[in-house]
Amino acid sequence: MKNTAFASANLTTRDLTKMAICVALLCVSAYISFPLPFTVAMITALTIVMNLAAFILTPKQTFTVLAVYIFLGAVGVPVFTGGAAGLGKLFGPTGGFLFAYLLAYPLVSVLKGGQNSFKRYVFVAVVIGMPITYIGGLLSMYLIMNVDIGSALVMAVFPFIPGDILKAVAAAFLGVKLNKIFQQRG
Repeated sequence: MKNTAFASANLTTRDLTKMAICVALLCVSAYISFPLPFTVAMITALTIVMNLAAFILTPKQTFTVLAVYIFLGAVGVPVFTGGAAGLGKLFGPTGGFLFAYLLAYPLVSVLKGGQNSFKRYVFVAVVIGMPITYIGGLLSMYLIMNVDIGSALVMAVFPFIPGDILKAVAAAFLGVKLNKIFQQRG
């Protein structure tokens, strides 16, 4: 007997496995983080995994993976950056990044196109994913920390640009390779 909730979404065991692995990778990648002395935001491996998820999953699957990740952290599982958890993290100075992920990476998944293209993946990650993510973080830091916009830019955007571009390139490379493998095993 088919589970109608999953049947209507046309999710296969392979899809569910990819999604579960992406959730697990998000949880682990949040622990790969480095503090900066001038901001509460950290450099993390999360963005490489979010981009990778967007490149190998459909937009709905990407949204679901990110929603599950955020839900886990919200209910107290220590999966946020540096092992943090709870609603305080969601509504704290860096919570805007978390909310922005729900918009940015499903949108990256939509705009990645139907072709397995390294250049397009990098372009979409850098031009769409990064700015939306930064806007979320910028807003939460600006509003919650009560700093001027220049200070918020220094804390939430500028130090992360070079690394996020490199992470977008790495995720695009891995995404292209994994999609080729998935297509071969179709």
